[in-house]
Amino acid sequence: MKKTVAIIGGGPSALIAAAYLDPGKFDVTIYEKNRSLGRKFLVAGQGGFNLTHSEPVDIMISRFTPDHFLKNALLNFTNENLRSWLQDIGIPTIIGSSKRVYPEKGIKPITVLNKIQDVLFKLKVRIEYDHCWEGWDTNNKLLFNNNKTVAADHVIFSLGGGSYKVTGSDGSWLDSFNNKGIKTIPFLPANCAYKIDWPEGLIAKNEGAPLKNISLSCLNKTQKGELVITQFGLEGNAIYALSPEIQSGLSAQGSATIFIDLKPILSLNELQQVINNSGLKTTEILKREVKLSQSQIHLLKSMLTKEEFLDHVMLSEKIKSLPLTVLAAAPTDEAISTTGGVSLNEVNENFELNKLKNTFCIGEMLDWNAPTGGYLLQACFSMGVCVAQNLNSK
Repeated sequence: MKKTVAIIGGGPSALIAAAYLDPGKFDVTIYEKNRSLGRKFLVAGQGGFNLTHSEPVDIMISRFTPDHFLKNALLNFTNENLRSWLQDIGIPTIIGSSKRVYPEKGIKPITVLNKIQDVLFKLKVRIEYDHCWEGWDTNNKLLFNNNKTVAADHVIFSLGGGSYKVTGSDGSWLDSFNNKGIKTIPFLPANCAYKIDWPEGLIAKNEGAPLKNISLSCLNKTQKGELVITQFGLEGNAIYALSPEIQSGLSAQGSATIFIDLKPILSLNELQQVINNSGLKTTEILKREVKLSQSQIHLLKSMLTKEEFLDHVMLSEKIKSLPLTVLAAAPTDEAISTTGGVSLNEVNENFELNKLKNTFCIGEMLDWNAPTGGYLLQACFSMGVCVAQNLNSK
């Protein structure tokens, strides 16, 4: 007799788990609170639909915080495995100039979602919409908003994090887990904009201006990429990748210090030689010899005193390490993703809850972090496959 699997939530980790579960062993039902699946998946696709990243998996693993938590899942179902699976279901992919992996040109996010749903239809996976999970009853049955209770042999929770509430990913499930004695951590925004108290006049000339080909450091981590100056502060892939380090500072002392290297391709010594060997005025040196952008030069002039700007030694040091104080993160609901959720100490290496046998948690509802660029989706897919294959092997 087949065993039953209840999957709570209809995001990427849930969908691929259902696709990989053995239909000869399990009757699978997905319970989704909305009237359609993958709403956050579709929202993510609006900003450049990178499904994963093409870098070697050992390097990919190092991008996650903590990096050991997802190692086995990522090695078991790599970015190459994901691309092969997508190809098999009719979604060919390409590697972009940024090394991110996208569907071939013309394939929209809804097409990817529909192809995955076609797989589930062929596997006879049942989908129950308008089912909002509300906790457990005294017999550990699943409770839903329509007074329905469900008992299943295996339960896979894929409830999402705390960002994009409009999609249903609102973190409302935290209380139910806390009441069950399962430790959770409050959600914090990640991959989000960060507040900088800019000097007067900088924003008027530079709001929306990019800072390209820079590197950014916080604590012991450095990330190359680009930033965008906004009225609120800074956003962009370079600062997104430092979210764990910045949040650590914000939590500990209410602020965090970041350092921008505006010319990472030159060492401090090389930069000093370029500046000292030119007979031009300082601004012209930066523009013509160092080849800084107008917004980079404006930033330096805004953050330095006139004396510091004209002192070539001091100027060189600031170009290589310009300190900025981060005062806050953007609101959680404006973040691309969140940290927090179920503590990693509450699950084993197969993502099974230590306190609830045959109950698993996967996806963004767990307390881990990844930068943008396909890493978030890859980890969610890998976790879903990991749980499914573990159940198939029993």
